[in-house]
Amino acid sequence: MAYVISDACVSCGTCADGCPVGAISQGDSQYNIDANVCVSCGACAGSCPTGAIAEG
Repeated sequence: MAYVISDACVSCGTCADGCPVGAISQGDSQYNIDANVCVSCGACAGSCPTGAIAEG
């Protein structure tokens, strides 16, 4: 199951930098994870300073 980013995202970009498959991109107000590209490795969740990323 792909990971998702909640409204707690502060758009720091740490998650995008750590994604090994490039599934994370900047959206209008926060970062977004492309569920079709996400391999559910959890690297993004582990790197998020606000805990805004969880398995969806």
